[in-house]
Amino acid sequence: MSELFDAVDALLASRATLPPPAERKRLRAAHGLTIDEVATALKVRRATVSGWESGKTEPRPPERDAYARLLDKLAELYPAPADAAVPAPDAAVLATFTGAPAPAEVPTLSTGPASEAAVMTATENTQTPAPAPVAPVPAAAPRPASTTRPTSSTSRRPGAKKAAPAGTPAGESDPRFENGPLAVVDVEDGKVLAYCTGGLVLDVPAKSLPSLVDWTLKEAKLGQPKLSGPGRPADPLIVLTEAACERYGLPVAFTAEEKDAGRIPEGHKVVKQLVRADWKLTKRGFGPWARIYRPAKGSDRQCVQLCIPSWNALDARFWGDAAQLPPAELARVLGVYASRVMTPRGSTAVTGLELMTALHPPTHAVRDEETGALRQAETKTPGSLGKDPVDCAPCEAPDGHPLLADLPRFTVRGPDQKLFEEAYDWARPMTDDECTLRYLVGLDVNMAFAAGANGLNVGLGEPTHVKAPAFDPKLPGSWLVDLSHVDLSKVKVGKEWVELDGSLLPSPFTPKGDRPTGPAWYATPTVAYAQELGYDVAPIEAWVRYESGRYLDGWYGRLRDAYLATMADLGVDADLAPADFLAAMDGYKERDPELTIVVSAIKATVKGGLGKLRERPRGEGWRPGERWRALERPTWRPDIRAAVISRTRINLHRKIVKHAAFTGQYPIAILSDCVVYAASGPSPLDFLPYREGKPLPGGFKLGINPGLVKHEGTQTVLWGEEVREQFNAPELNLARSIKDGTVTDADNGE
Repeated sequence: MSELFDAVDALLASRATLPPPAERKRLRAAHGLTIDEVATALKVRRATVSGWESGKTEPRPPERDAYARLLDKLAELYPAPADAAVPAPDAAVLATFTGAPAPAEVPTLSTGPASEAAVMTATENTQTPAPAPVAPVPAAAPRPASTTRPTSSTSRRPGAKKAAPAGTPAGESDPRFENGPLAVVDVEDGKVLAYCTGGLVLDVPAKSLPSLVDWTLKEAKLGQPKLSGPGRPADPLIVLTEAACERYGLPVAFTAEEKDAGRIPEGHKVVKQLVRADWKLTKRGFGPWARIYRPAKGSDRQCVQLCIPSWNALDARFWGDAAQLPPAELARVLGVYASRVMTPRGSTAVTGLELMTALHPPTHAVRDEETGALRQAETKTPGSLGKDPVDCAPCEAPDGHPLLADLPRFTVRGPDQKLFEEAYDWARPMTDDECTLRYLVGLDVNMAFAAGANGLNVGLGEPTHVKAPAFDPKLPGSWLVDLSHVDLSKVKVGKEWVELDGSLLPSPFTPKGDRPTGPAWYATPTVAYAQELGYDVAPIEAWVRYESGRYLDGWYGRLRDAYLATMADLGVDADLAPADFLAAMDGYKERDPELTIVVSAIKATVKGGLGKLRERPRGEGWRPGERWRALERPTWRPDIRAAVISRTRINLHRKIVKHAAFTGQYPIAILSDCVVYAASGPSPLDFLPYREGKPLPGGFKLGINPGLVKHEGTQTVLWGEEVREQFNAPELNLARSIKDGTVTDADNGE
């Protein structure tokens, strides 16, 4: 009889009722759970949960019953708002679980085409499924929102104003943040208006900046739910236009002195107003990204982030012309970024670093056994970097670091004293055969440094010094080892030894592509690659970190999803065939210039966030040998930055070797994540070895996923020779100019 009961229970579990896909996602996000956390709990792949939330697939027993139980519990904690319309379930799903045929036309919940394309990881021939790109979200209708005006309790409904275009994020499901993560405050016809995401416009009654802060915290209902379980919600962001600056007594632009200082003086009247109202500013003062707060009391946090574009808060190198956009359009750009990455906390670099911390908070709340109250734990959250900074190893320290204070002044450290893991800047003269070809074609690796971070095991604690260690490719650290014996003329590709023209290849061990001449410090991925190429390694000493983990996985996943979703909105899906992908990329920036800004900002968040891991002194009256402010952060980790750059460079070199072994073609220039080849035609398809639509395994593959490549630009071989002759530089790096043919040394933010 028990067997029959078990069979009945299994039958019931197979039909466990589930809410619609959009509600599943809402419930997970409301509790601050990531897709990875749900996947781990249910012992399924991340892509599986993503498919359940997109409506592409449905869970089956035994996971279905457990998933239904999770959603039921979350629904008790976070009931759907009373005015929320529940979308109709997909007709095909209904047919599956009721046995009825799907009607010809049933309104369905659409989240856009799901992608089955794989995201290339940093390990050879390993791929992980990409999540389904998010379809453009239609503009939300303005909703009632309370104000402090006695004559009105609703938001303005700008009937004649332009509605927010596609790509605007929907309002947050958390009722505390129902008006979205941010607002752009402007003044029109003497009235102060707050432009929120989704086309919502609120009346702002505040007459001064302190009262604006009060209104933001008490009335505006702005903010964003936390990104991880132990984390905290994002503070509301207020963006002040030039008109709003004038209204609240702030300068429209910095003076020369204020620009140098990066802030207005402490004696400014607005700063004094804030002080009188018991508001505080952070140590960086009132600058382009000002944080105004009162000390937290328990879980009650009072903090508002200000952004002032006219003070260069939105650097044009990363945000394009965002600072010149009208308020509604700027709210859309920043809102899409906030919903897909996080609410900006400063520059894209600062936000990239803050995202790491938001996904791995240093500490977490624990319940006091005696009082039952929640308090912040002193011990660090597992998998995080903790709340206390750690010193780097001497070889990882940049020049001027206190660890190097005993070195004689003006000492130039060599590779046997200093870890120097940087991106490629390499070029060589073209061969006679290459000069007979017509074109130079550039390939660019999508989100190369993000892909380098994916799956990377990094140190989470202090380094330990070891003499004559046995090399362990799974142990993060810095290794002093001689790799000069590695000969690129004969290397292992997979399990096979192949012969190559080593003179046409850059060394994988140095940024300039020069072959090492003796012992040097390398990060773990670089030394591991020497073994992969078939050569023994014997480290002399090392600084290793036994406490380690894949700290950047969630960071990578968040930024990858943001990038893929925004590119999908621009018409570039992750599952396009090679020729279709090249066609889709042609002119994609003109399809929606505002979303193009978001793409640029996402990519800058990756590079800037990694750069912040080894931030140098920024003024501060610093002198060599003294500590600087960034050293006091637990996220000042030059070893992690070095490991990511090392892995990114190795990933590219691995593809280059695979391509050379199969085709006999060699790059003529590499700059960071861009590589240039000579070809008979102007398209990447004229030299990439696709067979029946399939790329060379382990080689270059066209696609939008991180780690795959896109067409960077094409010039003629004649152009390349003329440029090198003009500058009398046979090894001028043509990758720097392949995009548009303009030779310049201007800073493009790379």
